[in-house]
Amino acid sequence: MAVARKMLTGMVLAVGMTVFGAAAQSLPALQEFYFDDDVAAVTPVVVPADSSDVVDQLMKQRERGRKALEATVQLASVAYAQGRPELGSELYADAEKSAPGTTVSGRMVRWNHGWDLFRQGDVDGALAQWHSVQQGLRGNASWVPPTYALALWTLGRKDEAVQWYAAAVRTEPQRWSTSAGYAQALPDWRDSERATLAEVQQAWAAQPPAWP
Repeated sequence: MAVARKMLTGMVLAVGMTVFGAAAQSLPALQEFYFDDDVAAVTPVVVPADSSDVVDQLMKQRERGRKALEATVQLASVAYAQGRPELGSELYADAEKSAPGTTVSGRMVRWNHGWDLFRQGDVDGALAQWHSVQQGLRGNASWVPPTYALALWTLGRKDEAVQWYAAAVRTEPQRWSTSAGYAQALPDWRDSERATLAEVQQAWAAQPPAWP
């Protein structure tokens, strides 16, 4: 019975990701500027990542109830990093059930889920999660253009990636016109992710698209 339940859970998750992936193919219309901060675009660190017993501590935080949601998100990320994507997906699904996408906490869950999916190679799934987060926003969050540009370029949708990157440049030209400040502007990104965005920047610099 437990095995059957686990198989059914996996099937439901797979179907859900397929739906998300399909939705991700159509992104919202570009806006001219993206100035708004998004308090949900944060990576929770309930327990220092270099702790030897990080998993045990996070499990205790979940049981105690304080910062349970943040602990679940961090634990899901640890599971992905340890090569346990099924467990990571189950933990994120649990977190998403308790945090609707229209809330700040719910958007935080989905924003982080997107990054873990991206780093597992599921770029369509990542883009769908980020799209879901954006739909829960009232303004134009500053993380959207560079993050979409990264995902779209990785998917081979290079013209779209350059269009989104251009929105970042229009918003903050001093920050995005070159890749020199990426380490400061994108401290939580991996070197490989910043290198990919630099390719988008080079394509933008070679032929900046006009607006609109």
